[in-house]
Amino acid sequence: MPMPRKRDRLEIVYTILRLVRDNKNAIKVTPLLRYTNVSSQSFSEYYTELLEKGFIREELDRKKRKYVTLTDKGFAFLEKYAIIQGVIDEFEL
Repeated sequence: MPMPRKRDRLEIVYTILRLVRDNKNAIKVTPLLRYTNVSSQSFSEYYTELLEKGFIREELDRKKRKYVTLTDKGFAFLEKYAIIQGVIDEFEL
């Protein structure tokens, strides 16, 4: 039985952004780390990059709990990724 292939960088970015979106665009950092299924060190690197590049932002609720939400740029990435993935699937690449 072949080993499952490792996810590439874009797949992990997609996973992080999709998880935020699919959780009503508000998820705490710890569950996001857990559901992303990468090491905490790797997650921290991806998370920092996504924050710095403006794909996600941190917001505090009334009780001062930190949530991660997508920006317009994050939503745009998800749309374009879906288009690219559709082309890849269509041509069986």
